[in-house]
Amino acid sequence: MPHIAIISASVRRDRKSHRAALYFKNFIESNALATAGILDLQEYNFPLFDERLKFQPNPTPQMLDFASKVKNADGILIVTPEYNGGYPSSLKNIIDLLYDEWYRKPVAISTVSGGSFGGTQVITSLQFSLWKIRAWTVPAMFPVPTVDKSFDEQGNPADKAGTDKRATAFINELLWCIEAKKRMDT
Repeated sequence: MPHIAIISASVRRDRKSHRAALYFKNFIESNALATAGILDLQEYNFPLFDERLKFQPNPTPQMLDFASKVKNADGILIVTPEYNGGYPSSLKNIIDLLYDEWYRKPVAISTVSGGSFGGTQVITSLQFSLWKIRAWTVPAMFPVPTVDKSFDEQGNPADKAGTDKRATAFINELLWCIEAKKRMDT
């Protein structure tokens, strides 16, 4: 069974995007699609990027743990809020921290906002950064508009049937890319 690492990108107080990360973990595991774990950037509390991990003389144990979890995951699902049309610096920080770990890694993107566009303005800039480090971005997207109305604090969706239907197509696309990569690597 594949393993999906879910990156919860917001480190803000009272963040709402983490609700979507909780939803995806529960959805993936309760439907036995894969194993899933959340890499919560708020818990990691990384220092500001100053050099790629492989060039750091004394990387922290947290950096090594995070790098290992990204490298060993079959696929990555990034849940990111949109801040002023872009993604948070906490996410840019970890994208730049790693390099080899992202190589041809299937990465799905879920964008979140408090407004009606669901964070869709962030997709282009985030995809570009991931492409530059040679990650494989999955073509399916999962925008979440009005996140505070879409999910409760435990990640339960307000419209379970509709959200699950969208999530099925989204996660199946990530799983397809994971399987395709696995076949190409053999």
